Amino acid sequence: MKAIILAAGEGMRMRPLTLKTPKPLLKINERPILDHIFEALPEEITDVVVIVKYLGEQIKEYLGTTHRGKRVHYAEGSEKGTAYSLKAAEKFLSDAERFLFLYGDELPYRENIEKCLAHPLSILSFKSATPETGGVALLRGDGTIVEIEEKPAKPKSNIVADGIMVLDKSVLGYSPLSNSKGEFYLTSMLNQFVKDRSVRAVLSDKFVGDITTPEDLKRIEKLLS
Repeated sequence: MKAIILAAGEGMRMRPLTLKTPKPLLKINERPILDHIFEALPEEITDVVVIVKYLGEQIKEYLGTTHRGKRVHYAEGSEKGTAYSLKAAEKFLSDAERFLFLYGDELPYRENIEKCLAHPLSILSFKSATPETGGVALLRGDGTIVEIEEKPAKPKSNIVADGIMVLDKSVLGYSPLSNSKGEFYLTSMLNQFVKDRSVRAVLSDKFVGDITTPEDLKRIEKLLS
């Protein structure tokens, strides 16, 4: 099975640390974020497609073609947004192939990945005290996702969708929609996908939190220790 890691962003809110280093290579407890991600991948993940752009050559040089027992491939991300960056990995997927999706600037727990992989299609989710700061998921009674709304002023629930997803290639067949800033986010494709497919919200209370600012690096180091 393949994993796709989105590692193309500039990490603007992490500056000055990301002026010369891509965010996925910033260190937590003396090890790059990407190392933590690779270590969390279960054995059934044999290949990893890393989508790069900003300072991508550094990521390629660090990971090489094999990293921690996984074969590594690369795709070029897009400045148009996360939707088009994910579409760049389409050539590595066969028809209807199921894959694991992760963001290259988040620290996943292996047990959460395994919980998501236990379902045909799924997105890790958690209850948040401040859902308006994330992607709010509205659920059906059976626990599947109706829609995901990015940073709503008035959240319809306190369930926030996290960055671990089990999807299949058909999600790439939807046309991304732009937001008010002209950016094309993956959420716009996911909302079309969840209308046609049964995507389980896998609830977890084990969540590191976003890695957005230099202060987050210190917070997470303390949490992990």
